[in-house]
Amino acid sequence: MRIKSVQAWWVRIPIEVAKQHRSDFGQVTTFDAAILRIDTDDGLVGWGEGKNAAGSAGSYGALVHMLNHEIGPQLIGRDPADIGIIWEMLYNGVRHETAAHAGHAMPQLARRGMSVAAISAVDIALWDILGKSLGQPVWRLLGGRKVERMQAYASGGWAAADAIGEQLKSYVAKGGFKALKMRIGAMDGAPHVSAARVRAAKQAIGPDVDLMVDAHGTYTVAEAKRFIKLTADLDLAWFEEPVVADDKPGMAEVRASGSTPIATGESEATRYAFRDLAVLKSADILQPDPAFCGGISEAMKIGTIASAFNLRFAPHLWAGAPCFFAGLHVCAASPASFIIEYSLGANPMIHDLVEETVEAKDGMIAIPEKPGLGFTISERYLEAHAQRI
Repeated sequence: MRIKSVQAWWVRIPIEVAKQHRSDFGQVTTFDAAILRIDTDDGLVGWGEGKNAAGSAGSYGALVHMLNHEIGPQLIGRDPADIGIIWEMLYNGVRHETAAHAGHAMPQLARRGMSVAAISAVDIALWDILGKSLGQPVWRLLGGRKVERMQAYASGGWAAADAIGEQLKSYVAKGGFKALKMRIGAMDGAPHVSAARVRAAKQAIGPDVDLMVDAHGTYTVAEAKRFIKLTADLDLAWFEEPVVADDKPGMAEVRASGSTPIATGESEATRYAFRDLAVLKSADILQPDPAFCGGISEAMKIGTIASAFNLRFAPHLWAGAPCFFAGLHVCAASPASFIIEYSLGANPMIHDLVEETVEAKDGMIAIPEKPGLGFTISERYLEAHAQRI
């Protein structure tokens, strides 16, 4: 079996006005992603996804060009089962053979960002092909599935203090969730405004539903510490991305300032960045995004780091279907995983892009049983929303 063709698209799906929300990313009017298709010479198809934009909207022209014109040609004729070898080839570039013989990485200068986003898309698609070729779900190839269903948390929460309680309670009613996440930070201005919204939310949902908060890295260290102090009595499940990802020592300072667990990682790429988070004691919960961190292969390595440092693992899955399903398989196989992110904002990149129904019941998400990643792309829908670039 050999790789016959590689094709990527910038998929941009409009969000109807009634379902749009506003946050520090502005008014979110579209859901965008780089969606990748890899075909083999025996007729198998693998689907992947790469990200280079924060939030769900952004420009994907450069990433799609890289996949189609730089990465894709390197894959033609390769064995798609050589997933790890291909990962290291793309990461190490022209020195990949030297790195392989030497036994250590010699990465390209552009070893983060868009480069790893492209590798992520390829890696996810190759795992999909491997599972389909063997007639097995990917989680079985990763070591097995520890549960058939895993707890999920509803991810959303943008409403003002006088409406946030009702918004979050509507999430509970929709999927029976026992854990919810709301947005805070720059969208509110000062930390005390966010704290007031969080207090209103907690009072509305009560003590039996966990509440997480996400600042999208928009606080300074001082502001994040102030927020922790203002909400110290609310027993928050975690405080996500309190400060910018590039300030790992600052994040460690925030973590040391209180008892609220710190979660981070959606803006990080490769195991090396997560090693630093663990060593610097910057986080309690690691949150790699499979479409940005390096794919399924790298996400599993990051889960191992979490386990080795007695941390927890909760991948960032505000994403399209290939990334979301990849996260389900990674969580099923990782000893350190414990909860799955489930978007309660408008997400047509999951719900309309695939033919399967994706839903939470009793606050739980089922781990797929089908071979590969377990979804079927609606190619008609993809073609209707693929950008001409």
